[in-house]
Amino acid sequence: MNQRRCVLLASLLAAGALLGACSKAPPQALGTLEYDRITLPAPAAERIVAVGVRDGERVNAGRLLLRLDPSHTRAMLAADEAQARQQGEVLRELEVGPRKEDIAKARADLAAAQANARDARANYDRMRPLAGKGYVSAADLDRARAAAGAADGQVGAMRAALDELLHGSRPEQIAQAKAALASAEAGVAAERVLLGKLDVIAPRAGIVDSIPYKLGDQAPVGAPLAILLVGDAPYARVYVPEPQRANLHVGDRVQVHVDGREQVYAGRVRLLRSEPVFTPYYALTGEDAARLSYIAEITLGKDAATLPAGLPLRVGLPEPPQ
Repeated sequence: MNQRRCVLLASLLAAGALLGACSKAPPQALGTLEYDRITLPAPAAERIVAVGVRDGERVNAGRLLLRLDPSHTRAMLAADEAQARQQGEVLRELEVGPRKEDIAKARADLAAAQANARDARANYDRMRPLAGKGYVSAADLDRARAAAGAADGQVGAMRAALDELLHGSRPEQIAQAKAALASAEAGVAAERVLLGKLDVIAPRAGIVDSIPYKLGDQAPVGAPLAILLVGDAPYARVYVPEPQRANLHVGDRVQVHVDGREQVYAGRVRLLRSEPVFTPYYALTGEDAARLSYIAEITLGKDAATLPAGLPLRVGLPEPPQ
């Protein structure tokens, strides 16, 4: 009896193994571990004078990563501050108006011009009767008339100059001076912001992925000075085969198997692209090699915080409904 049970049990195990071998492998998606990346560009083309971190180092928010030479920016800031002070004095001069000494001078100039005009007019009036009797030539009379007219014009000019001083600065001039001062102050603020950016600070806690430029280098504006990997834990970036796309949704819970680790990590789908992409070479499996895939991102828990970026992984996908 026991022998028959053993034979029956062996037969059942063999049949189960055969069925398992014939059954289709569960659907899965392949990918890698990734971190969110932050790139810190060069705010100015200045020489690197200090590097405070190394590749792979974990840093806190506010940590100094590297410093650029501030000499040129400080000089530009000083020039802009001087320009702002100058524009401020110009505005104050216009708002205060002319000095009383300038007004007194203008009045004296007007009085002198009026005296010259009276003298020129009197000389012309004396020469007119004499010209009629032939004692004065016509040319001399014309010169006297022109001198009297010029003297009258000088009086008008002096009177206008005095009126301009008495009326003070025009509103348009004051508005222009205010605009020039605001522009100069904005330049000062911009240089101060730039000066602060020369100390490249970590905006978030993370891992220094790379420092492309070294001490003494002069990177061009916009070049990456530091690249950080941020986040409490990496996430899984996988390529979902087209046949499994309809069975996966944002918010679904999945299991993540990382190469080299026996632990199975729980994850949740946080992103699923609606546009397909060509499957990369490392995600080609079986018939999926001829199909398009959809990029998905899966968040992992704190138990995955120590995993490095770039490790290959596979994610078990939900079985399609029967």
